[in-house]
Amino acid sequence: MKRRNFLELSALGFGGLMMPSIPVFGDIISPEKALEQVDVALKKRLADVALNSAKSKGASYADVRVGRYLQQYIFTREKQVQNIVNAESYGVGVRVLANGTWGFAATSDVTDKGVQKAAEQAVAIAKANSKLQKEPVKLAPVKGYGEVSWRTPIEKNTFEVPVGEKADLLLAANAAAMDNGANFVNSALFQVNEQKYFASTDGSYIDQDIHRIWPNFTVTAVDKASGKFKTREALSAPMGMGWEYMIPKASEKIKGPEGTGLTGYRYAYDILEDAALAAKQAKEKLTAKSVMAGKYDLVLDPNHLGLTIHESVGHPLELDRVLGYEANYAGTSFATLDKWKSKNFKYGSDKVNIFADKTQKGSLGYVGWDDEGVKTKQWDLIKNGVLVNYQAIRDQAHIINEPESHGCCYADSWSSVQFQRMPNVSLAPGKVKKNVDQLISGVDKGIYIAGRGSYSIDQQRYNFQFGGTTFYEIKGGKIVGPLEDVAYQSNTQEFWNSCADMCDESDYRLFGSFFDGKGQPSQISAVSHGSAHTRFNGVNVINTARKI
Repeated sequence: MKRRNFLELSALGFGGLMMPSIPVFGDIISPEKALEQVDVALKKRLADVALNSAKSKGASYADVRVGRYLQQYIFTREKQVQNIVNAESYGVGVRVLANGTWGFAATSDVTDKGVQKAAEQAVAIAKANSKLQKEPVKLAPVKGYGEVSWRTPIEKNTFEVPVGEKADLLLAANAAAMDNGANFVNSALFQVNEQKYFASTDGSYIDQDIHRIWPNFTVTAVDKASGKFKTREALSAPMGMGWEYMIPKASEKIKGPEGTGLTGYRYAYDILEDAALAAKQAKEKLTAKSVMAGKYDLVLDPNHLGLTIHESVGHPLELDRVLGYEANYAGTSFATLDKWKSKNFKYGSDKVNIFADKTQKGSLGYVGWDDEGVKTKQWDLIKNGVLVNYQAIRDQAHIINEPESHGCCYADSWSSVQFQRMPNVSLAPGKVKKNVDQLISGVDKGIYIAGRGSYSIDQQRYNFQFGGTTFYEIKGGKIVGPLEDVAYQSNTQEFWNSCADMCDESDYRLFGSFFDGKGQPSQISAVSHGSAHTRFNGVNVINTARKI
């Protein structure tokens, strides 16, 4: 299975990924080989070969990425392990500027000769492309950092944990669901380790070791008399953490709303507790009341709101999408430059403060430097409801008068050219002390939504519809019972301007997207979105089960 086929199939979503025959890119290896390390001195030597070769052929700038990408995926169903995959992809990508134009080439021949050939090919491609280039590339300056390193601050490498122990945990979660009334359950554990070495003619030699983990499951309850069935997805969040994420800590636990049985964790996850509750809630959904369409105040949990942030804020504020570079693949953006230049475009209410951040602890996008050798940071996108900035990399910064890149350039493989990718994009929590029950107490007619569901958004990231995993009716400031068939419709500006209140920092948690697609050829990336429980007033809710 070629890597490009994998990327295309991964767009089918998690339902497809749950299949035991999931395709992966790279070579199948043993779990033991994943623990081997590539010598840093070897990577530096290869990098110097590439940089020197590129400069000797006329490159004015060059960078090289020596990448080793490891994946371990475990899939189970009920009492069976369906598949275990261990894969490694290893190679070198070289990007150059020659005659003011980009060129890129990559190779899996990780030798001096192979890297030299790739560098020379990259320069030749740049020079050929320059004949069609209308304006030379303008790179924002970045200082060289010399020889530095960074590692995801994990407590235990997931790849060091025996595969049997991880499979047993998934099977135990399945059993917990079955013991509490589930008819079917499947579960998966995704683990990724990116070992990336970046070097450039600016004088940086950056070695990074990046870890991510994502446990997930789907529980199904069936009414055998009617044949009706309902599912409940895991309320886990993929994280930039190690195995410690799978060890629940009482100090990390955050209580959910009264009447739901839900709890959450900040930097940990209890898959057994969630699986047992999921079975009960899936059964509860079989007899839950179907929602009456109309206007409701919505209280959205962080796990759900993360996806809404991702689609209605994260993507439309990617500068390349704003400029139209993504139009052919996944649309452009309503948040055009004229709105930003006006300095008063109300993206949301005064409560809405959304920031980009590649330095958030535990997040999927947490790294020390991006794939252009730019030190990562935090910056504002929306301040007190007003659009103030976008996401830009080195060759885009001048377009929005930024003196430097935002540090959000990324490639999903050594064989992919790096380009602008979404950093962590998060909604700042409220400044007034408030828990979720207090937030709900101010709602007379509303709906509480937890978890992600189906969604749709238009090509300008403006008109949208979002569902969820579990729904509860709110009356008179209290949760009174479960609901079903809920989805809300709005447009991005109307929705964020309806933001009325949110919980404080003690309720703040991360959601994540493990396989976010963008570009042609398509690449995937992992990104987190943080928020506390948040209330939106007067949102249009539809009944998804009723025919129009």
